[in-house]
Amino acid sequence: MPLATSLLNKIDQNLSSEGFGVAERIVLLTFVSAVILMAILGNLLVMVAVCRDRQLRKIKTNYFIVSLAFADLLVSVLVMPFGAIELVQDNWIYGEMFCLVRTSLDVLLTTASILHLCCISLDRYYAICCQPLVYRNKMTPLRIAVMLGGCWVIPTFISFLPIMQGWNSIGIIDLIQQRQFNKASNSTYCIFMVNKPYAITCSVVAFYMPFLLMVLAYYRIYVTAREHARQIRVLQRAGAPAEGRQHHPDQHSTHRMKTETKAAKTLCIIMGCFCLCWAPFFITNIVDPFINYSVPGKLWTAFLWLGYINSGLNPFLYAFLNKSFRRAFLIILCCGDERYRRPSILGQTVPCSTTTINGSTHVLR
Repeated sequence: MPLATSLLNKIDQNLSSEGFGVAERIVLLTFVSAVILMAILGNLLVMVAVCRDRQLRKIKTNYFIVSLAFADLLVSVLVMPFGAIELVQDNWIYGEMFCLVRTSLDVLLTTASILHLCCISLDRYYAICCQPLVYRNKMTPLRIAVMLGGCWVIPTFISFLPIMQGWNSIGIIDLIQQRQFNKASNSTYCIFMVNKPYAITCSVVAFYMPFLLMVLAYYRIYVTAREHARQIRVLQRAGAPAEGRQHHPDQHSTHRMKTETKAAKTLCIIMGCFCLCWAPFFITNIVDPFINYSVPGKLWTAFLWLGYINSGLNPFLYAFLNKSFRRAFLIILCCGDERYRRPSILGQTVPCSTTTINGSTHVLR
């Protein structure tokens, strides 16, 4: 077994010594720059939109979206650039201590981002699957503050605390030291390897538990939306009511059910992107220690950057697909053009409670 591990290490070193050609470096630099730029601009736009738009500030779910955008912004500013430099240069030039700090920030901020996605799914579950009064009782300002605090505090217990103490490297220090330096290319790398206990604990807290809660919440939302879609078909077959006094309530209910049905379609996109971006990394993270760390370094890098892409996609999934956010973005980008101003309440054909009672302001319309 040690012989096999040694052979794998030599193969990894030979692959690393090859490096990237000029064309490959240009393509790689263009790609990572686009990911970083998309994440920075998208998340900044979300934060500015909520700060400037009073209507967006009134919606409880948007507090989670702003905090999510802040976490993703920090990922794109504090984590991605250093990873991109190491990736393109094939060398880590910032020292061992900053490597630990950068790795801790990586784990902290990406975990915080995933926990925010989990909280958003729970908020939408209460908003769409429960009655409005139940939602108001569940999602109080205090509970929202506690949930947001948990999104930032919980990741510290699997990032700075164990990494700076070296708990993740217990039993594999020699292997880490072998991979930190490549004699063939005279390169140093910021290596983050984890032992079995840390791999299991970190993966469960950062991915598998939030993923399970998101699946359960979105499944219930999907079932509710399908039931509402069935009710819409019944109403359409029944035709419009003859009495004028019943027309507006039925129209209100139909619109409400239609928006929630569209929410179910959006959920498929959200869960699909989340799984596509993070599942490969966390599956590999929990499997690698049990197969003697034989996963190739380039595959690790590919899965890690696939996860980073999620920080750039979140603004599109949780904000750009929303009509209210899109209007706010157009006002910002068009320097306050009056054409994109929110119409007055008196001019709206659908009561504004339709989009706020069930949190449907965060779905496609």
